[in-house]
Amino acid sequence: MAELVSEERRNEILPGLGVKGWVGVPERDAIRKVYMFGNFVDAWGWMTMVALHCEKQNHHPEWLNVYRTVDVTLTTHDAGGLTDLDLRIANKMDELAEHFSNVSFQDDLAEPIACLCGTADSH
Repeated sequence: MAELVSEERRNEILPGLGVKGWVGVPERDAIRKVYMFGNFVDAWGWMTMVALHCEKQNHHPEWLNVYRTVDVTLTTHDAGGLTDLDLRIANKMDELAEHFSNVSFQDDLAEPIACLCGTADSH
């Protein structure tokens, strides 16, 4: 089973993900990002690329697609929170999104990612 991300690693990695649009999920040890693509085909194409990568990692996001918008939440259920696998997948998602023009992210989500820094021992 994967281990929760340590406090030191959270403080190292999460601020950089926060700059890229990832936020903490209230009352969960999880991160979330809402991607907005130019159209449905781009959103679905990105999701397909991500799905293939996730299948190889045997780790799958919680996500919702409505037209050009993809709302993603990452957490490792069997570990009870955020693991390095979630962080790697978040970075891979951002990398794959760079292949599309007109992609942006919603930056007004509820919790800043800093809310998850220093919380590894509390879960």
